[in-house]
Amino acid sequence: MILLQVQQLSKYYGAELILSNIKLEVQSGDRIALVGRNGAGKSTLLKIIAGQLSHEEGAIMKPKDVTIGYLAQDTGLESDLSIWDEMNSVFDHLREMEQKLRSLEADMANPDIYNDPTRYNQVMTAYDQLQNEFKEAGGYQYEADLRSILHGFRFHDYDYGTLISTLSGGQKTRLALAKLLLTKPDILILDEPTNHLDIDTLSWLEHYLQGYSGAILIVSHDRYFLDKTVNQVYEVSRHKIRKFTGNYSKYLTQKAEQFEREMKQYEKQQEEATKLEDFIQRNIARASTTKRAQSRRKQLDRMEMMARPDGDEKPPGMLFDINRQSGNEVLNIDQVAIGYNGEKIGTDLSFSVTRGDSIALVGPNGAGKSTLLKSIIGVLPLIGGRIGHGAGVEIGYYDQEQSHLNRAKTVLAELWDDYPGTPEKEIRSILGTFLFSGDDVLKPVAALSGGEKARLALAKLTMQKANFLILDEPTNHLDLDSKEVLENALIDYPGTLLFVSHDRYFINRIATKVIELDKEGVTVYLGDYDYYVEKKNEQEELAALETVQSVVKTAKPAAADSYKTDKEQRKKDRQKARRIEEIETEIAAYEEKITEVEELLCLPEIYEDHEKSLSLQQQLDNANNAIEQLMDEWEQWQSK
Repeated sequence: MILLQVQQLSKYYGAELILSNIKLEVQSGDRIALVGRNGAGKSTLLKIIAGQLSHEEGAIMKPKDVTIGYLAQDTGLESDLSIWDEMNSVFDHLREMEQKLRSLEADMANPDIYNDPTRYNQVMTAYDQLQNEFKEAGGYQYEADLRSILHGFRFHDYDYGTLISTLSGGQKTRLALAKLLLTKPDILILDEPTNHLDIDTLSWLEHYLQGYSGAILIVSHDRYFLDKTVNQVYEVSRHKIRKFTGNYSKYLTQKAEQFEREMKQYEKQQEEATKLEDFIQRNIARASTTKRAQSRRKQLDRMEMMARPDGDEKPPGMLFDINRQSGNEVLNIDQVAIGYNGEKIGTDLSFSVTRGDSIALVGPNGAGKSTLLKSIIGVLPLIGGRIGHGAGVEIGYYDQEQSHLNRAKTVLAELWDDYPGTPEKEIRSILGTFLFSGDDVLKPVAALSGGEKARLALAKLTMQKANFLILDEPTNHLDLDSKEVLENALIDYPGTLLFVSHDRYFINRIATKVIELDKEGVTVYLGDYDYYVEKKNEQEELAALETVQSVVKTAKPAAADSYKTDKEQRKKDRQKARRIEEIETEIAAYEEKITEVEELLCLPEIYEDHEKSLSLQQQLDNANNAIEQLMDEWEQWQSK
């Protein structure tokens, strides 16, 4: 069933064209990803489909009863209610139905209604109809759904009476997504839903969306997430849109194959046109060949020339270098306790960082990953323990909030003021590699998008040339191409890395060690993300095996004591099985007898003979009675 169609849609911001001739179709069960560069118009298209933005040309068509749920990126849930009350408000219509059911039940319990058959039938009919509607709408499971989703978004440790207004921005964003999922719209539109989600929550969300009953339209820069959740990819590039079938990995393959195929066709046509033009130039002036030359010219004029296929848009350029090497020991964390405002988040944290390490710091939201990074660079004071820096260590820090950027400055001034001795031409050249060209460098920082601020912060980091980079969620707000460039730059980086990220693909490419931070402290895994997952699974399997072995050991004495009882029970079970088998054999024999008698009763010489037919009817009745008795006995044995 077609849920929504976008036909020849175009969108302008002033005189600037954003989207042109966009065609998109959403059918039941579709899982669609919108991909493309930052600024390509993905979020704009989502807002237009959701009805939050207008468009200049084209049409959006959908049936009236199709519902759309939309969540913009970094949208926090603002409410004065508690977590439970706000989430529960989604089901107000179900509670109203429940109250009507209770009212009808009270009517049914009224003795007076039995004296009025018409009224009684009306109440019963209304009750049956409303009960079916209540059941179909999930009335008997909505509280279980609510608890399941809150658990999935890691709110199971919270008091559900907590006021939403007291929560952090990331927690409000997760609650906004949780509330939208509870509404279960026919078309679920999500713009960067993976921001502010830790790895465990991401895995839960992937599993939930795989089983979602409606269609999904999603923008995300998480490659693992897209591979797990989508079956179609629409690429928005150069104001246009193209459709690919499959997940994100298949899209990349198809896109490369399509470009290669189109380039071959283009080159072949160019070669053919060149040959025709050459023939025309050599033969048009000769009387003997001018007709053939004119014929070739007509052939060339009729040829519909292909445009050169567009390659990938220019990605940002990144190069991280160092001024000098640090000593072998870069960082030593010893029995550290972290927190802020006097509240402890993590205690007894100990690990070391050696030159050349590339360490991913992972763990659930709230475990203190960002707090630990800020404690390492001295922004937050330690509650306990000691942090030691090695000789010659120069730290470069990337803040996921970009709080160190001055909103009042222009892009050019933000970079140049930190390095006033660098010529303007060189500053502009560096900004150009990060896709700030022309008048873009004169934009105020306050007017930049999240992706542009991220690129500016990374540009400042490359100029610092520190030998120890500490990165807090560096891939947030970056598009997929920019992520790949950042990955390659960090792989080639000659210094030391310590970073926090929930992008599993990024961790897998960059990390040589994974350090898991939780309430118990830290655990070090000497490998990439795949190795970390493998070891975690092994630990869970071992823990499950130990639990089973413990249960078996506990059960053995009881099993020995009950051996005699079990032996007697097995004897009774064999007797029961034999008797059931005997009954089934006897029933089969009687059924064959019934079949024979019924066939005889159909013969003319039998049903015309009163005595014979009476005798056979008696046999038939006896056989049916016998089967009835045997069936009663069979049911008794089965119930035992």
